[in-house]
This record gives sequence, structure tokens and C-alpha cells, in this order.
Amino acid sequence: MAVLPIVTLGDARLRRVGQPVVRFDRELARLIDDMIETMDDAPGVGLAAQQVGVDLQLCVMRIDDQLYEVANPQILHRSGEEGAWEGCLSVPGYRAWRLRGEHAVMTGQDRHGRKVTISGHGELARAIQHEYDHLQGELYIDGLPPDQEILTEDELERRFGEASEAD
Repeated sequence: MAVLPIVTLGDARLRRVGQPVVRFDRELARLIDDMIETMDDAPGVGLAAQQVGVDLQLCVMRIDDQLYEVANPQILHRSGEEGAWEGCLSVPGYRAWRLRGEHAVMTGQDRHGRKVTISGHGELARAIQHEYDHLQGELYIDGLPPDQEILTEDELERRFGEASEAD
């Protein structure tokens, strides 16, 4: 496994819509393993293929020590609304208050091509939506209202005494 460089804001690869995963082989398994290693090293709670410069419909997430690997995801359901200070490994050092669905359900395929369904509330729902957005070429900052403040992590800590992990 290898820690891959994370693509940051301004790199056009972040804006590419991922192509469907069609081959579930050793090469895909290696990419997934490298993405997990990269996410854990960062540290973050999620990572999409675009964040390592690969335009595939593929993401990984780790929430409460549960690892999720999803190829070709679709969000089937979102409900409720919850706000939180959200960040991103591709927009390092910044956070913004972002509203997301409090519950989300995602389906897709695992590294072997088998169907998976992930359903979650709170942080898992937020990660599902955040990573899905990446696969569509979108960043969390794209969904902010025009007057929404984006704070540095230091400013957030000074104002509120809190910081969240990056997705």
C-alpha cells in the first residue's frame, strides 16, 4: 500500500465526474487499499478517487472504526437536515457550516463487484453525501449559501473551541 498525494482546490481533476468502475480486479483493489492508507494517514473520514487524481466513481469512508468501500455509488434516500462544521482534505485548513441530510442511504458495489448498501445518520450520512459530491466533481464549498463564512481551522478553534475531521 502507498500514501498517495491528495489533490487540492484549484486542480481541475477535482472537478471531473468519475467514470463508472467496470473492472473489479487487482488494480482496483490496490487503488482502494492505497486510498484507505491515504485517508487514514491524512487523517480523514472519507476519500474519493478524484482526490487522488483518478476519475472513477469510487470512494472510501471510515466512521466509528467501520470501513466502507463503494464503487459506482448512488444515493437512494436523504432525509432530515443537520448542520455541522465540514471540512475537506482537498480544501485543507478550512471549515464551513454546511447543512446536509441527517439520514442518507447509498448503494453501490464493493471491491469484488458485489452490491452494498450503506445507511446512516449523522457523521456517516454527512460522509456519504460529501464523498458522493466529490464523485460528481463537486466540493462541499459549492453547496454553501453565498453569504456563508468559511473559516480557517485556527479561527474556528478561537471562536468556538472546536474542530472537526476532514472528509
